[in-house]
Amino acid sequence: MVVDDHPMWRDAVARDLAESGFDVVATAGDGEQAVRRAQAVGPDVLVLDLNLPAKPGVQVCKELVGLNPALRVLVLSASGEHADVLEAVKSGATGYLLKSASTEELIDAVRRTAVGDPVFTPGLAGLVLGEYRRLASDPGPATGGDEPRAPQLTDRETEVLRLVAKGLSYKQIAERLVISHRTVQNHVQNTLGKLQLHNRVELVRYAIERGLDDV
Repeated sequence: MVVDDHPMWRDAVARDLAESGFDVVATAGDGEQAVRRAQAVGPDVLVLDLNLPAKPGVQVCKELVGLNPALRVLVLSASGEHADVLEAVKSGATGYLLKSASTEELIDAVRRTAVGDPVFTPGLAGLVLGEYRRLASDPGPATGGDEPRAPQLTDRETEVLRLVAKGLSYKQIAERLVISHRTVQNHVQNTLGKLQLHNRVELVRYAIERGLDDV
């Protein structure tokens, strides 16, 4: 599903995706329309602009990912401001691509987003990983005692989690561990379930808090 308030741009992106073999199930021109239509058609991937009338893109992302944590959101924005990028990721976006990207880069980004890989315009990935580390170093609210649960991850799940925390894509992890892309996805989904987390952002924060990115 493609969401953008500029009709020519929205139609062009939808057409490029359709011509590349994607099933474009809907488009929307403002935030409220986007939420309604996404709930009706249930897209796997949302290509989302941030600057929308009626409801901002980050709010659209937050609402829809909250309703369906499996939804992949690729922000396609004219803004490369760090604050916009970080706000989008915190709202649940899987990736962030600038509108200056080529059609080929967009198609590749949507394909990678669909399988759960984080996709960022060059230069932004390091910014996001740095923010993960900053958040992880902040003291959280007092819990009043020991943590209530200590999930038991398998050695392989821990290994995959450590590589996720280092910023590797699922494809890179699969190559590193000589396993299939699907197996990596399964390990990540199992880990999310065990840790009662909802997305990759929370997973990376969990791993960094435990120092797994430094191992």
